[in-house]
Amino acid sequence: MTVHIGAKPGEIAETVLLPGDPYRAKWAAETLLEDAVCINKVRGMLGFTGSWNGHRVTIQGSGMGMPSLSIYVNELIRDYGAKTLIRIGSAGAMQPDVKVRDVVLAQTASTISTPSRGIFRELNFAPSASFDLLHKAFHAAEARGVRTHVGGIYSSDVFYDERPDLSEQMQRHGILGVEMETAELYNLALRHGVRALAVLTISDHILTGEALPAEDRERSFGDMVEIALAAAFG
Repeated sequence: MTVHIGAKPGEIAETVLLPGDPYRAKWAAETLLEDAVCINKVRGMLGFTGSWNGHRVTIQGSGMGMPSLSIYVNELIRDYGAKTLIRIGSAGAMQPDVKVRDVVLAQTASTISTPSRGIFRELNFAPSASFDLLHKAFHAAEARGVRTHVGGIYSSDVFYDERPDLSEQMQRHGILGVEMETAELYNLALRHGVRALAVLTISDHILTGEALPAEDRERSFGDMVEIALAAAFG
């Protein structure tokens, strides 16, 4: 048990999927895992452990933004021995050829600031995904016929962005989409020598204003979770 995670020793698997929304963790566990048991309710940030194709896995909510994710990832690695951490979440598309419902595999994550900034100081560290997970996730998506993009994303530390000039430069430099957590996940994974990847569903489009209809979200997010599981245990 830690300050933010109420699970007992041994209740969290070495492989952890990290949706930001705790209710998405509940949905994914009840839909895709066998014998899922709730192992965390602290602060309403739900976590579940069950099995997928005979493999033990935990799905733990991580909250919104890098500071929140940093708390859970630090505790999962340090106190519970997590070895593989995969973010499963939504993102906004920033390129014309990236469409709503597509999946983005984040090879790198650019950002203005993360909770790790104090460690790196003047260094512009470039956090990246585990190539092993990235490679397996790409082939898992191909096998499922899911339209998938691999490349750089932007992890914003604000939701209501008022920097159109910055968005224009990211689009110019090929950034595929924007979300709020991955850069710090990759920082922490590299620091502690564990595997990490972000598998993201495009839920809306920054350029066109299109958004994924509510009735389609579960099916699209289900593809994302299955790709993440296949990558973790492939």
